[in-house]
Amino acid sequence: MTETVTSSQERYQHALMNTFGPPKLVLTRGQGARVWDEDGKEYVDLLGGIAVNALGHGHPALVKAVTDQLSTLGHISNFFASGPQIALAERLLEILAETYAEPGTPAEPVEAKVFFTNSGTEANEAAFKLSRRTGRTHIVAMKGSFHGRTMGALALTSKETYRAPFEPLPGDVTFVEYGDAAALAAAVTDRTAAIVIEPIQGEAGVVVPPADFLSKARAIADEHGALLWFDEVQTGMGRTGAWLAHAVSGATPHVVKPDVITLAKGLGGGFPIGACIGLGAAADLLQPGNHGTTFGGNPPACAAALAVIDTIASEGLLERVTTVGQRLRDSLAADRRVTDVTGEGLLIGVVTTVDTAKVVAAALAQGFILNNATPERLRLAPPLVLSDEDVDDFLAAWPAILDAAEAWEGDS
Repeated sequence: MTETVTSSQERYQHALMNTFGPPKLVLTRGQGARVWDEDGKEYVDLLGGIAVNALGHGHPALVKAVTDQLSTLGHISNFFASGPQIALAERLLEILAETYAEPGTPAEPVEAKVFFTNSGTEANEAAFKLSRRTGRTHIVAMKGSFHGRTMGALALTSKETYRAPFEPLPGDVTFVEYGDAAALAAAVTDRTAAIVIEPIQGEAGVVVPPADFLSKARAIADEHGALLWFDEVQTGMGRTGAWLAHAVSGATPHVVKPDVITLAKGLGGGFPIGACIGLGAAADLLQPGNHGTTFGGNPPACAAALAVIDTIASEGLLERVTTVGQRLRDSLAADRRVTDVTGEGLLIGVVTTVDTAKVVAAALAQGFILNNATPERLRLAPPLVLSDEDVDDFLAAWPAILDAAEAWEGDS
């Protein structure tokens, strides 16, 4: 007799591969930084689709851009170009020019080129292949890093539980302690193709390196003729209060300029798109036939990304992210059970004396979506449009969330 499957959870388990485990909720709609589940319960979304929903849910600018573009021109493949694809690449180069401009001087054009993908892991795959075009194969990556789940990106990701089931992975990768410039200098040689660094490690729980680490990495790369590659998949597109996190990381007077930047997540605000940007000589390393993508850079995805960028700029969200992020960090740190708060803007890590899995569960029960990136560290990456009411509600509930988590610990 065929079993009758009725609930959404049961239907999910019967129809989808068990790659994520049982879903915490079945969500039906969202607006701004709030979402509702199938029972009608409301939640403040402080994870933002893991730093993806830059404009939250249902933002009219994003809805209009995608709807208008789909009604005009949808997928065309990369045998052809489209207006949104060209415009988005140009806008990203303008952002680079703004990022690297000397204070008080007009932005000068930056020599760079863009390859569009569908995701962060694909952007990192493109960058990995680009690094091979140097004629070298050795990569130096960081312990605690996360660059994606495809075989190439996974080879650069340090977490053993992710790597072990799929080894052997593409080789010639050396991992060093994140933020340890001496260890980095010892690992990089004249056969090193690239150094890959997240300006802030997101999946590790929002870990911030020493202020001078990126500038030292630049010097080490230059000494050995290696590429410096910044993975800004999670940190880019306004997440830290600047277009790019490496613009707010470091104590040097000038922003460290890498050779390669990878982007995704917040770039499309929920519409799948990623980008691999080569700067200087790295812009021309990939040539016809070296790499490709069917869906990458299609008109609706590029229209979505342009809407995200235009909205962040027009609504002053970079400044708001900085202000709201500081308020959240200060207020979260005020509780005696919080031992550390890290991050920039609206990428926030929280270390507590309370079991983080229980904190996440207690928060969900009270209507707030958090994430424990590691057993020791909570991660917040809410939409950049997080409202004052959203923040007020969460901060008012924060002590009670920790109380409930502590009570559960006592019962275990």
